[in-house]
Amino acid sequence: MPTKIRLQRRGKKGQAFYHIVIADGRAPRDGKFIERIGIYNPIAKPAEIELEFDKALDWLKKGAQPTDTVKAILAYKGVMFKNHLLKGVAKGAMTMEQADAKFQTWLDEKNLKISSKKNEQDLSVKESRKKMLADEVKVNEAKAEAIAKKLNKIHLDEVAKATEANEAAKAAAEAILAAKAEEAAAEAKPEATETAPEAE
Repeated sequence: MPTKIRLQRRGKKGQAFYHIVIADGRAPRDGKFIERIGIYNPIAKPAEIELEFDKALDWLKKGAQPTDTVKAILAYKGVMFKNHLLKGVAKGAMTMEQADAKFQTWLDEKNLKISSKKNEQDLSVKESRKKMLADEVKVNEAKAEAIAKKLNKIHLDEVAKATEANEAAKAAAEAILAAKAEEAAAEAKPEATETAPEAE
């Protein structure tokens, strides 16, 4: 089988990253390899790709076959386009200077796209954080309002209970005073009846 450019899994469960390796097609995925030419970390946002451009290009020239994922990585880094331009130079379709100029133009456009996309991602992250903070402020305000209402209700209940207690105490005091007044009046009546005949 031909030599493959493929990914070799590393990292623990749920946090995988990959080495980009040159390996025999018959070797197991994480087994023996000829050379390591880069690292791919898909967990990072954006994904981190470290690639030795010249080595990858050299292995492509030698006929190494990239897997689908590695082919996408090589295309993203410009290795596939560079290899295509070199084939055109070998066929005499263009000069090396023209190929280099085309590749540099493509690379500048690619870097511009990457930087603009990164700026958009940073902006979206900032906006999402602002939105989260605004939502959190609203939730906190709602909680504070609910707590204030609850405390106000408790305060009103306490005032009502205190008022009721005061009224009850006042009514009891008035009842006691009334009872004492009745007792005094009742005691005063017999004295009046006893003193009345003596006056005659």
